[in-house]
Amino acid sequence: MNKKTHWQLMILLLFITSIFTSKNLTATESKAEITGELKNWHKITLTFDGPETSEMDKLNPFMAYRFDVWFTHNESGKTLKVPGYFAADGNAGETSATSGNKWRVHLAPDQIGTWSYKVDFRKGNWQAVSERKDAGESAGFMDGAEGTFLVGKSDKTGLDNRVKGRLQYDGTRYLKYAETGNPMLKVGPDSPENFLSYVDFDGTFHKDGHKDNLVKTWEAHQKDWKEGDPTWKNGKGKAIIGAVNYLASKGMNVFSFLTLNIKGDDQNVFPFVDYNTYDRYDCSKLDQWEVIFDYADKNGMFLHFKLVEQECQGLLDNGAIGAYTRLYYREILARYGHHLSLNWNLGEESGDWAKDHQTPPMNTTQRLAAAEWFHQNDPYHHHLVIHNPPAFDDILGVESKYTGVSYQLGTQQFRNVHETVLKWLNLSREAGKQWAISMDEPGGAQHALLPDVEDAKHDSARINSLWGSFLAGAWGNEFYFGYDHPHSDLSCEDFRTRDLFWNQCKYLLDFFEGNQIQIAETDNYTKLVKKGDYCLATPGKMYIVFLRSGEGSINLDNQSGEYSVKWFDPRNGGKMQTGAVKKIKGGQVLKIDGAPSEPQKDWVVLITKGN
Repeated sequence: MNKKTHWQLMILLLFITSIFTSKNLTATESKAEITGELKNWHKITLTFDGPETSEMDKLNPFMAYRFDVWFTHNESGKTLKVPGYFAADGNAGETSATSGNKWRVHLAPDQIGTWSYKVDFRKGNWQAVSERKDAGESAGFMDGAEGTFLVGKSDKTGLDNRVKGRLQYDGTRYLKYAETGNPMLKVGPDSPENFLSYVDFDGTFHKDGHKDNLVKTWEAHQKDWKEGDPTWKNGKGKAIIGAVNYLASKGMNVFSFLTLNIKGDDQNVFPFVDYNTYDRYDCSKLDQWEVIFDYADKNGMFLHFKLVEQECQGLLDNGAIGAYTRLYYREILARYGHHLSLNWNLGEESGDWAKDHQTPPMNTTQRLAAAEWFHQNDPYHHHLVIHNPPAFDDILGVESKYTGVSYQLGTQQFRNVHETVLKWLNLSREAGKQWAISMDEPGGAQHALLPDVEDAKHDSARINSLWGSFLAGAWGNEFYFGYDHPHSDLSCEDFRTRDLFWNQCKYLLDFFEGNQIQIAETDNYTKLVKKGDYCLATPGKMYIVFLRSGEGSINLDNQSGEYSVKWFDPRNGGKMQTGAVKKIKGGQVLKIDGAPSEPQKDWVVLITKGN
């Protein structure tokens, strides 16, 4: 062998060795760090070492890379495509890092057993929002990485959503938990809409000159934080965690929040690095949001994501579901879609009904396209709604991917809530797809739910909205605070300002739970009672009658047998009570009176067959 041939062979061997070394390094880099409890319904996180980059890198890490992970439950063959995201240094909520090489994906598995994963990591112009499977090119690193892990049964108890499983729409008017099959009755505040406008979050919004006076401290709830509760960055976040604690302590199971209000009433809530940049995301602030959402899940809370305020409908793509909107949806879905109890509200006051638009309003085609995007890309198929005061006729029907509405009804004294819920339950059913309706902003824009110091009894809110909505067949009711009183929809930093009303909301939940009402088996039968009263029933078995003034009647003409009669006080709660009449017989129109006390007040009467 001459010297030239020898060197050629050496170079070839070095080249081959480099290939294998490169492949081995790539394989090492592609291994996922799996964290979280490997249990059913729990958040399981896979973190990969990917390309080193930053929020403001010339090659935009949010738009130029598409990171998806295919998870397969080996026993059933069920597959979920879950989007991942750039996570900076992997601990940005604590470090405020803007750069790093950590890429992350979350899974909340719905079955025990063995799960496998395979990574699809691609690179190219506008790659993150491309729907072509083979678009761009492999981004290397973890692309093609595979692995398995074993998921066991959850060991959680109490209010924790992981006890109940994912809340799902099943084609009926009630959302139900996947693990237990039980429906949820959702009650709590709809305000303040700028819940996430909070001083302890990272970001530029505190001092960017856009309504900085509305940034909250939540100081009133600092005392509600408990030792062992989460914080970030050496004790930040205690007050907002305390606000969640307070709501949970009152038995409330929901809070709502905008995630984008750049051009809206508050202008301090957005996921971006600053007020004027819409394709770069603030990794540390979004990690801190997740601390709140994760804690809420563990406390049995429903997360009402309002993805865009009315004034921002056309901010990203003039209302269309274009590249910037898709990227926004993808980032929110990747970071928070694993949570078990939530809805995606795709348009707060969506449409052309208001005249003071800061940006173009969404039209019918765009509203339908937004729901279609989530239907195609959300692996968990969370509840999809919009939040409107006008009609929803344009998004009704079998082809629409909306599964309900978050209703806004701007009537003084909470009038017409019952009738409105009934109307849209019936219209959606007649259009071929039964919606689940939640009355999420009842009351006039100026007044709505007043502070206790201005209205300690809350009679209109209780009678017209709270009981009026649920006994029409709504699955939820969130209460708006108006803008013309202290602790308003923008300025509220203390949920205790409505403490007495949260008691009344809890009494309603206690009634349904304590009497083991099978609400999913009921329907509205208000036609059987006096005008102004309500009735929800399983005919021939059980009737819930709300008496607005303590007495009324019910038509049992077509029923037979004997029924027991019990009374419940919606103003003060407590145990079921016995009135003057303890038994009635079917086959006639019967008067309902003889309340245990305060006969002129509102009462709930439970009429059940037999004992």
